[in-house]
Amino acid sequence: MSIDCRPPSAADEVALLALNNEHAAELSWLEPQALSDLLRMAYHARVGSDQDSFLIAFDDKAAYASPNFLWFRHRFDRFVYVDRVAVSAAARGRGLAQLLYADLFSQARADGHERICCEVNLDPPNPASDRFHAGLGFRPVGTAALPNGKTVTYLVHTL
Repeated sequence: MSIDCRPPSAADEVALLALNNEHAAELSWLEPQALSDLLRMAYHARVGSDQDSFLIAFDDKAAYASPNFLWFRHRFDRFVYVDRVAVSAAARGRGLAQLLYADLFSQARADGHERICCEVNLDPPNPASDRFHAGLGFRPVGTAALPNGKTVTYLVHTL
């Protein structure tokens, strides 16, 4: 079994939409056009070679109105924001999320970025994501209660 990731194509969008929406509690539900829009404006988007994982990230220049993205924009001049990352239940434990993040870190370093930002749900809790991000060296830098009822912890990883 080979573990690989690549830029997504239009042919991946149906599978990525299904994977995103299986994780809507953690990520937020998307309609097909919204996913297409996110992929189009992403700084960095990757899909696992078997369509069993993906990562979508934006740089600080993105025209993105997410309250989480805007929280970072108000605090940092330059950053890359991980908007969403998901791994299918059947593919967990194979290192796919680590591969997706390593690929992002490499690209961000090459482009002169110094920090990667993201948020993890505090309520509803997501302890697996908390452990994963801590293991990658992310540190908490803030929290927020969002209009959708979620509470999140904002995290930063310094490259």
